Amino acid sequence: MSENVSKTSGTVTQARGIELGRVRQMWHLLEPLHAVLYYAPASFEEAAALGYGTEVRWPSYFPFRAAPLGEAGAERVTSAFYSFSPRMVAEYVDPAWRIAAPGEVLKARERAIDRAYRAIFGDRVDSPELAEAAALARRAAESANTAGRPLAAANAELPWPEAPHQQLWHAATILREHRGDGHLAALLIAGLDPTEALVSFAGIGAASAETFRSRGWSDEEWRAARERLVERGLLKADGVATEAGRALRAEVEQHTDELAPGPWEALGPDATARLADLLGEFWVAVLGSGLLPSETTLGIGKA
Repeated sequence: MSENVSKTSGTVTQARGIELGRVRQMWHLLEPLHAVLYYAPASFEEAAALGYGTEVRWPSYFPFRAAPLGEAGAERVTSAFYSFSPRMVAEYVDPAWRIAAPGEVLKARERAIDRAYRAIFGDRVDSPELAEAAALARRAAESANTAGRPLAAANAELPWPEAPHQQLWHAATILREHRGDGHLAALLIAGLDPTEALVSFAGIGAASAETFRSRGWSDEEWRAARERLVERGLLKADGVATEAGRALRAEVEQHTDELAPGPWEALGPDATARLADLLGEFWVAVLGSGLLPSETTLGIGKA
């Protein structure tokens, strides 16, 4: 282990000058800036113009998020997204590229985030603070090592938009997918399959079971996953996590943090801190827009 990495109670807390608490903070700040795409009225309007249904968010969510992969089939998207039921993925991905080609979807999501950010940020969309934040976030995103991270790599390969606010969203997307791809590796290390990942997260109270079950798993599949986790001593019979279950989920998040510092190490602690300060007002604006749900499968609340 590098002498620049310290340990506290056996847990890595710092990597090359970047505290892992800062790494997680950057995710918390950037995740809403990325995720608003999937909830903004402009996104549903752009999706409808392409021919996607808009009564629920899934018909547009899957093509918007998967489009950087090209005309990926349901099996590849299921692998990359991990915790969605293969049936649910197939329901929305199988027809997706017959409705609109991935290139058309990518253009639509650029238009959607342009409109969404302008509606949310108002005049601040053209502010020097947003431009500075976009430049810093782009530096971090461009430094991200995407080896073994398919969604991060697919987004990183796309051309950068010209407008700073669209660059900010693109950078946020690369960085969140970079972390997300690492999170899947942490789940695999923990021996949690896609359904177990959701059941175990519900078990620690990250969100309600109903929220997690929105990813398409049947009652039988959910019960079977719970039983497997009970057998491993990770859940009680009522679905609440045991001490061992909570410890395993903490390890998953710790490993996810440990796999995520690269972009922030490259940006450096001072520039990362500056970006965190700059993002604050835009993070507040997104949360204050009321577009994001109060409860998600990420375990990040609105507050």
